[in-house]
Amino acid sequence: MTERITGKTRLTGLLGSPVTHSISPMMHNEAFKELGLDYAYLAFDVGTDKLEAAVEGLKVLNVRGFNVTMPDKNLMCSLCDHLSPAAEIIGAVNTVVNEDGVLTGYTTDGIGYMMSVKDAGYDVIGKKMTIFGAGGAGTSILVQAALDGVAEITVFNRRTPFFERAEQIIGKLKEQTNCRIRLYDYEDESVLRREIGESTLLTNATSLGMAPNVEKCILKDASMLHPGIVVSDMIYDPKETRLLRMAREAGCRTFNGMYMLLYQGAEAFRIWTGQQMPVEHIKEKYFQ
Repeated sequence: MTERITGKTRLTGLLGSPVTHSISPMMHNEAFKELGLDYAYLAFDVGTDKLEAAVEGLKVLNVRGFNVTMPDKNLMCSLCDHLSPAAEIIGAVNTVVNEDGVLTGYTTDGIGYMMSVKDAGYDVIGKKMTIFGAGGAGTSILVQAALDGVAEITVFNRRTPFFERAEQIIGKLKEQTNCRIRLYDYEDESVLRREIGESTLLTNATSLGMAPNVEKCILKDASMLHPGIVVSDMIYDPKETRLLRMAREAGCRTFNGMYMLLYQGAEAFRIWTGQQMPVEHIKEKYFQ
């Protein structure tokens, strides 16, 4: 890495806490190296209490851009001069580009998911999908799917503050898209069965089933699934959750959240550099 640093090297990076586990520095620096771009990517442990000061410092240093992860995504919205349509609807930012001190915030998580659907060989545009969870990942997927042209989306979530937030987001989406969107809680099993039965794609955007709690599952059993539905899980540790195993054994096609991570990073890379990340090379090196 150090042999690539010059007096003209543009800095990119990651703000959040914690960040030491992140694969983003390896992924982006490898992509810069592969394409011969004079950029570098570093991770900085910055919580919400220091975020404004850190962002002001990065502007002074004229960094090209940066990613934002938890717990900073929501606060970052108020620190940007402009927001992408998806970031404005969601109220969260995970990618920022700096143009001469003017910061524009994007959310690339939903784009990453929609690209991972395409990468897995499936087409949900003009069709119906069901999403479990209305937290950060769930709403990012919901917003991008609606903006991209998914015809109908059903969201299930417990009646938590996320439920109320999802209602507000859905209201904005109904004003801006033609997507038919419904929000339910999990209590009515007949509704759950009906919506899954009508869907082409089922997505788990909750943390149920994530390591170390690998035996947890959002569905009690496979009786609600049908062989024509594709089942995806945003979790990638373990690579096959109990939900995906259940779906596979029921004859469904499945994929996990690993490539969502790849493609959300690829979109940030494109925003900063104007070039496409060499995703096949990055896949081979870090995502096998």
